[in-house]
Amino acid sequence: MEGPSLDEYRPDHPGIGDDFLIPQAWENYSDTEHEVWETLYKRQIELLPGRACQEFLDGLDKLKMPADKIPNFDELNEHLMKLTGWQVVAVPGLVPDGIFFEHLANRRFVSGNFIRKPDQLDYLQEPDIFHDVFGHVPLLSNPIFADYMEAYGKGGLRAMRHDCLQNLSRLYWYTVEFGLINTPEGMRIYGAGIVSSKGESIFSLDSDAPNRIHFDLPRLMRTKYRIDDYQQTYWVIDSFEELFAETAGKDFGPIYEELPDLGSYEPWDVLARDKVYTHGTQEYAKSKGRMPVHAA
Repeated sequence: MEGPSLDEYRPDHPGIGDDFLIPQAWENYSDTEHEVWETLYKRQIELLPGRACQEFLDGLDKLKMPADKIPNFDELNEHLMKLTGWQVVAVPGLVPDGIFFEHLANRRFVSGNFIRKPDQLDYLQEPDIFHDVFGHVPLLSNPIFADYMEAYGKGGLRAMRHDCLQNLSRLYWYTVEFGLINTPEGMRIYGAGIVSSKGESIFSLDSDAPNRIHFDLPRLMRTKYRIDDYQQTYWVIDSFEELFAETAGKDFGPIYEELPDLGSYEPWDVLARDKVYTHGTQEYAKSKGRMPVHAA
């Protein structure tokens, strides 16, 4: 099926260049928009200690992420560039795959420059600046994760030649967006789709409903995901070093050659070979010392 034309991605920005970049126009944000950021930031920062991985929390501090106003990309990039050579750039919304991969491969993280409305605090279909910047950018201050994201961009450009973008998108979804990580203190969140969501920050760690399966690259790339509800499976890594070694250090060619002949798994499927974590495992026993959930 042929995707949208480039013009369909940018109907409100007819003068935009081929890189899809636009000014952030920070000075145009209203007081109400800054208040939405402040509300969301306060809610998550009270909830995430003891839930988010320490690398994420450290990233907030290293980047001096403001609590009371939408970050100015120029100021944010001063810190981020010094730490890992990454920068945040504004785009009008979703961009074509090739453009997205090209930016990642060159250490540019694309972010929408708009923020949700006050009545959309708990759900927004299209990622906004809170999801993109609060959710994604803190981990880009971590050198290993920053290298993983660059490698993903370069891998995406290669995957386009193999017609396996659907499978590669599952890797991004289940790691960058909805990944969990084991730590000495217990299981923690690192995926941006979780750390930017009050409900999923609680559900992903506390609920008995979803599966939590140890990272398995070929298995993961054959697993569908949900975009309309909390995840039914979360994939768990032991470290960012493991994630980098199992992806950036792998030859995806043989995997891509096999995928067309293999079917996909449903989001809720559990296989006999899967390493499944339950609330009775050591990781969860360690997590009992988490800080209590704060009411919004």
